[in-house]
Amino acid sequence: MGLDDKIKNAAEDLKGKAKEAVGKATDDKSKEAEGKGDQTKSSFKQAGENVKDAFKD
Repeated sequence: MGLDDKIKNAAEDLKGKAKEAVGKATDDKSKEAEGKGDQTKSSFKQAGENVKDAFKD
């Protein structure tokens, strides 16, 4: 996995955490769910990259 991909995944995860926090603070369940979704998507991308890395070696 390239450093660029790791940075993008980390940024997406942070963006999701921020959205979730804003949703909680403003009692916006939609924004909170969107943030959790962004975090989940980032986790799946990270897992996929880890699998690719495992097969490269």
